[in-house]
Amino acid sequence: MKARIVDPSEDPLDFLVVGGGATGVGIAVDAASRGYRVLLVEQSDFGKGTSSRSTKLVHGGVRYLQQGNVPLVMEALRERGLLLRNAPHLVRDQAFVVPNYDWWEAPFYGVGMKVYDLLARRFGFGRSRLLSVEEVRTRIPTLATEGLRGGVVYHDGQFDDARLLIHLVRTAVRHGATVLNHCPLVALLRNGDGYVDGGVIRDLESGEEHEVRARVVINATGAFADGILRMSDPEAPTLIAPSQGVHIVLHRRFLPGDAAIMVPRTSDGRVLFAIPWHDHALVGTTDTALEAVELEPRAREEEIAFLLETAGEYLADPPRREDILSVFTGIRPLVKAGDGEGGTAALSRDHTIHIDGSGLLTIVGGKWTTYRKMAQDAVDHAATLAGMEERPCVTRGLEIHGYHPESDQFGALAVHGSDAPAIRDLVREEPALGEPLHPDLPTVGAEVVWAVRHEMARTVEDVLARRCRAVQLNARAARAMGPDVARIMARELGRDEEWEEAQLSALAEVLDLHLPVSAP
Repeated sequence: MKARIVDPSEDPLDFLVVGGGATGVGIAVDAASRGYRVLLVEQSDFGKGTSSRSTKLVHGGVRYLQQGNVPLVMEALRERGLLLRNAPHLVRDQAFVVPNYDWWEAPFYGVGMKVYDLLARRFGFGRSRLLSVEEVRTRIPTLATEGLRGGVVYHDGQFDDARLLIHLVRTAVRHGATVLNHCPLVALLRNGDGYVDGGVIRDLESGEEHEVRARVVINATGAFADGILRMSDPEAPTLIAPSQGVHIVLHRRFLPGDAAIMVPRTSDGRVLFAIPWHDHALVGTTDTALEAVELEPRAREEEIAFLLETAGEYLADPPRREDILSVFTGIRPLVKAGDGEGGTAALSRDHTIHIDGSGLLTIVGGKWTTYRKMAQDAVDHAATLAGMEERPCVTRGLEIHGYHPESDQFGALAVHGSDAPAIRDLVREEPALGEPLHPDLPTVGAEVVWAVRHEMARTVEDVLARRCRAVQLNARAARAMGPDVARIMARELGRDEEWEEAQLSALAEVLDLHLPVSAP
């Protein structure tokens, strides 16, 4: 499925949204569901940047509670509950254990988690409680037990970030939005009064450029927001203080139970998580201030070493470099504050809306959990800016594409929700598409076909990194799957062998960044 380019001869759009991550796609869903005319453009693929590289948690933020930012925690907890209600096929309850090794930790963290429960109120996922040593060992059988005094268990949400994003894209389209990936904004357009009233977009597949007029242009490009802002005003102040977060993925044997581990304070001042995710163990994250942002950031040697060392302090069998199946790195679009003293870990995850003198609306900051509220605020401001008719937001109760309250019945296809039966139909029509593309991962050929036909996958990386999660789960397995995925996609898209070879070459460059530095 490749969406059409909006005809520039038509009346101006209401909104041109730039950025296909959680914030931009959330804005497209919100605006389209209110009845506004929306075009969203993304320079690469949906979620190519930060929005597919999170810690996979829908949470209020225990760290923000420690910082005293109670309003942000309460907002995030409410939004967490709405996400579970609106996308039960992708969001689930996850129990977290905070192991206690010092006498003061149980009462200190126990009280903190009770406050967390209280703030969640009716949107709570489960009540926290103190655990005995034996209960901790039962929930986390691989935990280091020397000096263990017990623990605290609390509940938060877990999700698949890229898959939720793709389902939000389909939700936006269902409500009338036009969305385009691999289609960057290359210039802003202005009216006779000097106000921004559209942009020039380039289709990377055809090379063609198109002018699109809109009543408001919304810059929702996350870590790249400053670049778009300076298209409007070269002298614009810097809004973003980018921070890099690295995660490593290990075999499930390091975390075989259903519970996750939360370390409330590490040597770099962050919270560390070890989480069961898609039958693997995910460990993260770091916090490293950056001077510049890249579409494919690279994990640094010291970040990988930090995660291995910290995880090794809590696991009876410390993970080694050769145990790493994949490394992925995301950039947090933190809002710059003052002179930046205190480091990026101290910066707020609140969002900010900035409107410059030419009328370009930029939204920065925030986090995945609060994407819906961010989108609501952005659309409200944009409608006011353009003098549009006020229309109420409806996304609090809007079911996200794929909604299915019992998707677990679909097994490995559960993340597709209500689309799973249609994918099974593809297998019935062509049984070979039901075979796993690699013995270590559950992805089958029918999912590749579905991704091309219905989810706007245009490259092999689109499929392996974001339609399924092979790149993040097991980079070497993803490399082995590449030729089969390229062959299936070439058949669907009418491409030749030269295209397949180019795709595999591009995939190899990406995979090199998902293997640990100096890995064998």
